[in-house]
Amino acid sequence: MPSEFALIRNYLTGLGASRDDVLVDSGDDCALVQVPAGASLALTMDTLVAGVHFFADVDPYTLGHKALAVNLSDLAAMGAEPAWVTLALTLPNDDQSWLAAFAAGFANLANAHGVRLIGGDTTQGPLSITIQAHGLIPADQHPLCRHGAQPGDLIVVSGTLGDAALALRQLLAQQIPDPWLRQRLEQPTPRIALGQALRPLASAAIDLSDGLVSDLGHLLTASGCGAEINLARLPLSAAVAAEISTSNDWQLPLAGGDDYELCFTVPPEHAGRLESLAAQLGCQLTVIGTVDESKTLRGRDLDGELITLPGGYEHFVASGSQPGARCSTTTLV
Repeated sequence: MPSEFALIRNYLTGLGASRDDVLVDSGDDCALVQVPAGASLALTMDTLVAGVHFFADVDPYTLGHKALAVNLSDLAAMGAEPAWVTLALTLPNDDQSWLAAFAAGFANLANAHGVRLIGGDTTQGPLSITIQAHGLIPADQHPLCRHGAQPGDLIVVSGTLGDAALALRQLLAQQIPDPWLRQRLEQPTPRIALGQALRPLASAAIDLSDGLVSDLGHLLTASGCGAEINLARLPLSAAVAAEISTSNDWQLPLAGGDDYELCFTVPPEHAGRLESLAAQLGCQLTVIGTVDESKTLRGRDLDGELITLPGGYEHFVASGSQPGARCSTTTLV
């Protein structure tokens, strides 16, 4: 049976891209990094727990990807360039094949974004993963924050909404999702390049982890504003659109969560740059509404009628014990 230190040495040391700003890597009491002159340091942390955030029998390769992706998505929402991460990994046993696959999924995404794993901890217990991610923002550029939206700003989202939630719904019903939908749930794409491109354009931003209504609500509360969104404008994949046409259930794109797309606000004078930015990055960008002074978040259905918007996911409030279960509480900002 390998020791804790052997597991770390064999599977978790040296993961990710090589970086000149890492002075001391994994294997010491602390890692040492050199923060570039003239840069601000962005920090974020997320914990994923088996049975809450993912199925215990999920493919460990995709879990390694997602554990890192959800943190990189937070950095993207601030317009930060990813740099270093630390990992605290609690494992029920010393399954080396599981750990090798997890490390491979983690490393593949880390290499793609120039990220280095510089330390952390491993222990035995119920499966959980905590990652702290560190990113850099040039001091002469604006970080993206939640509090900058102004009345009149356009509300924009990247990608499509509700795909991950549909995959989760199908898995809970013991159905086999389309591979693309399952990838959207288990291997989300952090919008790193988009976040950095938005620094001179966006007035506020947030990543969509708990559902559009919930996360947009956080942005509006921080900005002291309200908004109106139009359901007819929501960007939907063919699969989600078909599900809604059958059920007329808009929970998937409004409250489903796990999209890990960016939602941001843009002053109207910058609206003309969205199309070229979308083409440049190969990323769909869709205007779904407008910020206003109302301090409420409202929605209009396909007939133009005002509707009550469903709430998103909240820990300690959600009912049910299945991973990704969403609460049905109605929330308005």
